[in-house]
Amino acid sequence: MTTTDKIQAFYRAMLEGLGPQGWWPAETPFEVVVGAVLTQNTNWTNVERAIANLKREGLLEARALEAIDAERLGEVIRPAGYFRLKARRLKNVIHLLTGRFGGDLDALFALSTDSLRETVLGVSGIGPETADSIVLYAAERPVFVVDAYTARILYRHGLVDSDAGYDDLQSLMAGCLPDDVALLKEYHALLVAVGKRYCKKRMPACAGCPLEPFLEDGQPVEEEA
Repeated sequence: MTTTDKIQAFYRAMLEGLGPQGWWPAETPFEVVVGAVLTQNTNWTNVERAIANLKREGLLEARALEAIDAERLGEVIRPAGYFRLKARRLKNVIHLLTGRFGGDLDALFALSTDSLRETVLGVSGIGPETADSIVLYAAERPVFVVDAYTARILYRHGLVDSDAGYDDLQSLMAGCLPDDVALLKEYHALLVAVGKRYCKKRMPACAGCPLEPFLEDGQPVEEEA
């Protein structure tokens, strides 16, 4: 089985075993953008609480976030953790949106995929995973979002080296998958589900994992430090 065949077979096996994940849970593309910033280094339950606070305060729109004081914004999003840092990063995104695009998310998303990704990556505090989450889930452009689960699963199945970087992993997945936004969303979400339930950082639970049949005979599944 080639690498492409295996990666495509992973998708079918995970979808059959786990079902559609329905990710990203948001009412609007703007909410996805905000959630992508807030979800850095925390779990989604905490992000949901922070977003609920923003909605209750009438802050889930660009002009309101532009106007609010950063310290006050930090208090509103406190449940997401690292709230002062995330308030600054969220402000940075909003400054881009209001300063260059008149607060119009559609104007930002009218950029080509490469230009959009480069523009979002140019915002202080926004790394590749956050940028690609915005590009894929909010702008509906075909990019593959790489995270720690992606790296762990591909490494444990012998598809990448332990030192593979973000660009290496993204290039591998992009080369094996079609430019299908719905599929790329679902694949990323399924990898997250497998990583959380089975391919854990410590003491992986391979038994019952949809990807268990793809582990090669004798291939060790080592615990990470």
